[in-house]
Amino acid sequence: MSTVTHDLAHDGTAMLGRQLQRLRNNPGLLILTQTMPVTMLLFFGYVFGSALAMPGEEYRAFLVPGLLVATAANGLMTGMFKAAQDTHRGVTDRLRTLPVSRAAVPLGQAVADLLVTAAGLVPFLLVGLAVGWRMEGSAPGAAGAVGLLLLFRFATTWIGVFLGLLTRNEEAAGQLGGATFILPLLSNAYIPTEGLPGWLRTVAEWNPISAVTTALRDLFGNAPVPEGAAWPVAHPVAGSLAWCAVLLAVFVPLAVRRYARGEG
Repeated sequence: MSTVTHDLAHDGTAMLGRQLQRLRNNPGLLILTQTMPVTMLLFFGYVFGSALAMPGEEYRAFLVPGLLVATAANGLMTGMFKAAQDTHRGVTDRLRTLPVSRAAVPLGQAVADLLVTAAGLVPFLLVGLAVGWRMEGSAPGAAGAVGLLLLFRFATTWIGVFLGLLTRNEEAAGQLGGATFILPLLSNAYIPTEGLPGWLRTVAEWNPISAVTTALRDLFGNAPVPEGAAWPVAHPVAGSLAWCAVLLAVFVPLAVRRYARGEG
């Protein structure tokens, strides 16, 4: 292992511990982030399910993968708020004076968020099973779905970290992060896109959330891949991996560079 890699691993582990301790000291936020997806599943599943052509239980089986991906996309919001909060309160400037790898601080935040997300999958999936959702596919397919979901969360967190370092203000980050709720609405997370107007369907199907949602439905065996969809949705696993690769290739260097530069 090279010296640079060793330093990054060591410093990143230290920053990961800091982020987990931060969550431990703020249990209210942790509880809220873990229970919100369950609340949304119960609300959307029983309210929307009664208004759509799909029967209630069938819609809830359709909805669970979509809500999983919508929750993963919230990495953008949480990453942005935490990075902006640290920057606004001067924590980032103090960390920057320490002899640690420049990539360690954003990496520690992203990995801590990933671990919390992985833990939050358990209660959500248990509630999903209770309302009628089932893993109809193979065990390897289900494992692949979970891995793809966590990869997408990791990618969106890096977007949020970069934007949080860019805004440098937790109030502005909170307002901007709140606006991200529209992203799952412009996808197939909650409803099929087949009935949307042509231009809106195109927008929805090129939304990364749609590709990952379709991939999860396919891997879990909950719904077939729709015909006549845009390439990322017609080839959901490949499309999801491509989106994640692009997002990470763009925003990891941007976040690390922004952290290293500070206000400059």
